[in-house]
Amino acid sequence: MKTRITILLLALFVSVNIGFAQDDNQEECMNNLSIFNSYYKSKKYDEAYGPWKIVREKCPEFNQAIYAYGDNILEHKIKNSTGAEQLAHINDLMLLFDQSHQYFASKYSLGDMLVEKAQLAYKYRKELNKSDVQLYNMYDDAYKKDPENFTSAQGLYTYFSLAVDLYDAGQKTPEDAQKLFDKYDDVVVMIENVEESYIEKLNKLVEKEEAGTELSKKELKYKDNYEANLEAFETVASSMDKKLGDRANCEVLIPLYQKDFEEYKNDAVWLQRAMNKMGQKDCTDDPMFEKLVAQKNTIEPDANTSFYLGVLKEKQGKMSEADKYYSQSFDLETDPLKKWKLVMRVAEKNYKRGNYGKARQQYMEALKLNPSNGGPYLRIAAMYAKSANNCGDTNFNKRAVFWLAALEAEKAGRVDGRLRSAAAQSATSYRASAPSKADIFQAGNKGEVIKIGCWIQRSVTVPNL
Repeated sequence: MKTRITILLLALFVSVNIGFAQDDNQEECMNNLSIFNSYYKSKKYDEAYGPWKIVREKCPEFNQAIYAYGDNILEHKIKNSTGAEQLAHINDLMLLFDQSHQYFASKYSLGDMLVEKAQLAYKYRKELNKSDVQLYNMYDDAYKKDPENFTSAQGLYTYFSLAVDLYDAGQKTPEDAQKLFDKYDDVVVMIENVEESYIEKLNKLVEKEEAGTELSKKELKYKDNYEANLEAFETVASSMDKKLGDRANCEVLIPLYQKDFEEYKNDAVWLQRAMNKMGQKDCTDDPMFEKLVAQKNTIEPDANTSFYLGVLKEKQGKMSEADKYYSQSFDLETDPLKKWKLVMRVAEKNYKRGNYGKARQQYMEALKLNPSNGGPYLRIAAMYAKSANNCGDTNFNKRAVFWLAALEAEKAGRVDGRLRSAAAQSATSYRASAPSKADIFQAGNKGEVIKIGCWIQRSVTVPNL
């Protein structure tokens, strides 16, 4: 009994001491958190480092600021050190990324953390003595373990860029080429998924604005953020195409798909990617393209196969049949953003053919599907400007078409911040070609509504210049 009482008292004593120790730690961490927070906000990172380190070591779960601020504190130490000291700080930041996910998983996803580590390793690859293979594997680890949270535009580009560099350094066999094309498609899908998320959020805000409701300051910040992110991903997609370059030309693609066709002819994903690649690289004249389209249409007819059947009919000069397939592709696609891409591709075809009436109809449909992309407005403005000489009955009215073009261009900048500068320049250029103040005074038609004929069939009011 005495032994049991002694053990119980000992346990109680230890627990009380632990409690006091925890309270002491808590108070110390709270004090040091306040100190490093104050230094951090004053951008005194060297002074913040000491108290920040105490909190991190003694209370790693205490506050998210340990990791949110620690990133910049250690980046500062890395930039302002060299040799062994710098390497120690780099490795410490790697550890910090691990700990951020360990203690605040809801705030720092696995994918985001792994990409952060890969980006850091890539930035300091010389200091860490990392090979391209090791760096690629770090990004690939993020892709395999948590692709949904691999959302860094820079990270996605670096991931693909390393894949291309490794391909160039290898044997460049058809198998290696196929792996590279697969990786390109994998990354494109990831980019499209992230873009779709931003576009959906952005469209809601643009629709609200266009309906006449003023956005709050918070909503305007969100709008700017969504547009900036979309612009970054558009740049990545464009850079990837340039990086891939002639490694995926027709001379490479056609024999590759001929070789693998029998093996993959019942694989809808392979067929779709092969069709897309040949379509992107303008290899549509080759019989292999027609073979891929026909096979895909046999095993899984959908909006994409209808579109490519239209491409084939257009190549044959059978435009009425091509248009039927293009319309069918619109009808079959139920996803608004995927449909938007199809409509834009066909609208661009009509624009290039000079079929402006039909192109405008499709551009307007594209704006309904994706109202935050102002590209169609710029295209419509350009078509008006090109038609000015043909769609007015007097010299004044012909030049008045440029006012109409300017108004359309301005719409692009209003709904799409990414096009604000280009839209403003276009509008200014169009107005320079419109009637001047002197022309309006001489005509004496200020405020008059002018009806524009031919395919345009719109009206414009003579401004009070």
